[in-house]
Amino acid sequence: MSSRVTMRDVARAVDMSPMTVSRALRGDETVNTKTRDLIKKAAADLGYVYDSTAQAFRTQKSGFVAVLLPSINNANFAETFRGLTDALAGFGLQLLLGSTNYSVEKEEELVGQLLTRNPESIILTGGHHTDFTRKLLRNAKIPVVEIWDLPPDPLGHVVGFSNEDAATLIVEHLYKQGRRKLAFVGASAGSDLRGVARREGAVRSAAALGLPPVTLIDAGQAPVSMRHGAAIVADWGKTIADFDALVCVSDPIAFGALNECRRLGINIPDDLAITGFGHFDVAAVSSPRITTVSVHANEIGREVARVLQDIFSGRPVVQWIDVGAELVLGETS
Repeated sequence: MSSRVTMRDVARAVDMSPMTVSRALRGDETVNTKTRDLIKKAAADLGYVYDSTAQAFRTQKSGFVAVLLPSINNANFAETFRGLTDALAGFGLQLLLGSTNYSVEKEEELVGQLLTRNPESIILTGGHHTDFTRKLLRNAKIPVVEIWDLPPDPLGHVVGFSNEDAATLIVEHLYKQGRRKLAFVGASAGSDLRGVARREGAVRSAAALGLPPVTLIDAGQAPVSMRHGAAIVADWGKTIADFDALVCVSDPIAFGALNECRRLGINIPDDLAITGFGHFDVAAVSSPRITTVSVHANEIGREVARVLQDIFSGRPVVQWIDVGAELVLGETS
């Protein structure tokens, strides 16, 4: 069995000192570009992998940022992560992704584990955390960025939007169309905190407009999907059209509901309006196209990257960035 390739092996291959090789592989610009390229090629040819552990120990810098998302299957969260990675390309930071599965308890567990690895920063989705998570992060003394929300008591930097205000855009649109009897379809209370905020926004805006109380329809534990939307409509049957509109917590829920309505012969939007949330691709390609709300998922990621670049460039001013939300009219309302 062959032994592991070491830095000394690379140094011998290029006839240079291990110190020069180490600086080159770290991207140290005191080593000229031609030499760095030569060393990196030799390392690649030998199959050498640079171990950053010792470097991190010496500098107290790990070189990675932790990102916690509720789900890695959600297209919008994936788009935020893509925007972040694209904007950070070439900045010398690695991203470590964790999934909380919409659980603040799971988030607490992951934060505790990640802090043992000394991340440069932690990015959290939403502004709701356990008391112990908040204590851990305040004691850690590292930059924290909360995304996809505008928390009333932020831990540090914020890049997001108001889920309540975004839901209000939908309700006001339906009101202008003459829709009065609304139902909100979302995950079980407490399992999706951003969904809860959208529900509250829908309920409050309907009340402010003098509409009847919004009927709340529980689609099950988060994450909810197309099949949950279809199951809701199947359970109600044609009586679902007694409502003027279904305000769905996300586009996948709306898409599932839309397809089940078509199967039952319910005409959309004449018999029933359906709206989604998130401006997923499925909303644009469905037939009819789904009326939804864009929350600029990719822009959130790019703005987070800009915040991190400011922080690590020595401009650690607490930043509050509201990317806003935008109504996207389709053909389901």
